[in-house]
Amino acid sequence: MNHPSLVSILLALAALYTYEVTSLAVPRPPTLKSRSLLPPYSLPQDDLLDLTRGADIATKQLGYLYGPPVAGGPFFPTGALGLARVLADQAEIQLDEAPVLAAIAVDTTDSTVSAPEYNGLQTLDDYTLLYDGHWKATLPSGPVPGMETNYTQDLLFSMERLSFSPYQVRRLNPSSDTLQFSVDDDTATNLTGMTLQQLFEDGRLFYADYRDQKDLTPTDRFSAACDAFFYIDQTSGDFLPLAIRTNVGSSLIYTPNDDPSDWLLAKIMYNVNDFWFAQWKHLASTHEVVQITYLAAIRTLSDNHPVLALLNRIMYEVYAIQPLAETLLFLPGAAVDQVFAYTGTSAQDYTTNLYANGGSGRFQANYFEAELESRGLINSNFGPALKNFPFYEDASTIYNAIHAFMTSFVNSYYSSDSDITADNEMQAWVKESQGPAEAIDFPSITTRSALIDALTHMAHLASTSHHTVNTNELLSASSTLPFHPPSLYQPPPSSKGFTNVVEFLPPLDKVEAQFSVAAIFVRPFFVGTNRTLMHMFDDPATLSRMNSATQAAATTFYNSMQAFSEQVAARTFDQNGLSQGMPFVWQALDPNVAPFSITS
Repeated sequence: MNHPSLVSILLALAALYTYEVTSLAVPRPPTLKSRSLLPPYSLPQDDLLDLTRGADIATKQLGYLYGPPVAGGPFFPTGALGLARVLADQAEIQLDEAPVLAAIAVDTTDSTVSAPEYNGLQTLDDYTLLYDGHWKATLPSGPVPGMETNYTQDLLFSMERLSFSPYQVRRLNPSSDTLQFSVDDDTATNLTGMTLQQLFEDGRLFYADYRDQKDLTPTDRFSAACDAFFYIDQTSGDFLPLAIRTNVGSSLIYTPNDDPSDWLLAKIMYNVNDFWFAQWKHLASTHEVVQITYLAAIRTLSDNHPVLALLNRIMYEVYAIQPLAETLLFLPGAAVDQVFAYTGTSAQDYTTNLYANGGSGRFQANYFEAELESRGLINSNFGPALKNFPFYEDASTIYNAIHAFMTSFVNSYYSSDSDITADNEMQAWVKESQGPAEAIDFPSITTRSALIDALTHMAHLASTSHHTVNTNELLSASSTLPFHPPSLYQPPPSSKGFTNVVEFLPPLDKVEAQFSVAAIFVRPFFVGTNRTLMHMFDDPATLSRMNSATQAAATTFYNSMQAFSEQVAARTFDQNGLSQGMPFVWQALDPNVAPFSITS
């Protein structure tokens, strides 16, 4: 079946969005001037004379209902108020998307007109020409420095697992894990100075597994279903790749000892699987987790509750994403069908399975440090520590600043743990999340620290966790070519010795489709504005009703993020050609670039 081009779909989507904005838009909150006349936010036990709180909650429980999932995952808002909220969020995101869609049209047209400059994409170097003066409207600064010049380096490949795609690899525990495939002793020793078993027993061996992609419904393109070993080198301390197994056809095992073209193809095949996992994992573990817990909060917390006010800020546009994913990504003939190796239906089902059964939907288990510890990436009690972990280095700085803000916020409204249990709206949120909302692993909040951790996690999922693998990073790093195609254009080889890697890469029309899909989620026009992460808490309308301690904490957060932004923006290569131990410069979590909310 012939499907319309992705560009035509985007243009139709833009036209549809314009229609929706004019005909279905719901008024947004009143202006700061009128809002400032409203009373300060308060807890229910401090607002006993306000009879409107109960009526407010009752109205929302009638108007915000749990509807069927949209684009998979948990319940999605329905009911009169729920649908109005979804439409309002869609109207807002349409305004954000308008300049992006226009930029995509400009870049795609330029790319097509400039086709002769790419020499027919006959060599790997030809693919780097795609960025030479092109795709400037959607990617003004171009790919991240080093990505187009150093992609053949093993250190670049392995450190991608510790920066913009950090959610799969795990350290193998010799007391509880088993080796899923073997690497002969001579090869392992030649590469690492140790056998595979010695690496395993020494806590130096790491594993990533994409075998669950083997039986997905394919498109007319191809993919392997790789699993791979990585290791910490005993001499340099570097985190490096050891072996990649394809798990399809002849199930070849590749190592750095192979011919360079074979090994490069193996890394590209791994990246195809990693691209698939990272995008649907992020949808399940960020968007779908926060949307259901937030819906439970809306139904149980009064609009005068400071916690709901804070969530309203962090969850900006949250209910626009699932309809966008359903329409643009998952429908037959839409983006996934056009650029990935598996169908849009498979993507939706894969996401839902990750959410419901794969651990991505679990709330407490995925707290920032707890999740990294569970995979042996930090604070491991066996094996050497990672010498460099850029994702953790950057995300922990932001996470700690968010946690500090939440600590001031919570402690300023709740003087003791008993105030938490006395807050009947807070306890209703917990009961609702654990009950009708069916949120997975939502905590019992009986202490101030438990509330601080839960709110910090919500903010982390909506910002640092999300923007690591999506938003601007998607176009500038994890979908850059020639190293990161979302599918193969030839079946994985049944034997080694295939030297023309280009045969497996996309032709120009599919390149443009790939870049256009990634560009939908970029937000280059937010840079330096009040939509960035450093402005997460300094919304004047919200702060005008918060207490002075929260206002001061918002200022502290802003100042700390401004300082961190200056540090990230100044990054460059050191004398060894590295940045944070990587042969590329990673700046995805710059607080003056990344958005403050889960906007894409």
